[in-house]
Amino acid sequence: MYVCGLVIPVAEEKREAYRVWAEKGAAFFREYGCLEIVESWEDFIPDGDQTDFRQAVAAQPGEKIVFTWQIWPDKAFFEAAEEKMHHDARMDNAGEPPFDAKRLILGCFQPLVASGRPQETNA
Repeated sequence: MYVCGLVIPVAEEKREAYRVWAEKGAAFFREYGCLEIVESWEDFIPDGDQTDFRQAVAAQPGEKIVFTWQIWPDKAFFEAAEEKMHHDARMDNAGEPPFDAKRLILGCFQPLVASGRPQETNA
């Protein structure tokens, strides 16, 4: 399993536009072998003393935080899919994202512990 995660500031009034954009993106990623995609809209985010989700992405007044992750079979599979996706013309024709992409945070992770749900394999 390999996990790609993002933290994205999205204007509250663009929630539906983001949902539609994310659904299209999820179908595209699934086509390339992504096992699971979760798009989460802010419900409770406490203000931190030194840092928090809002500070991390320089969220502006009226923006909500989206926390999203993708589960891929493994790092090599993800890297191969990523290479193929960047050569797919649909990637460039996905339209403007309904948020400021310069302020999103992206990271990919090797799980240390996974519990609670059967893991899909790339069989």
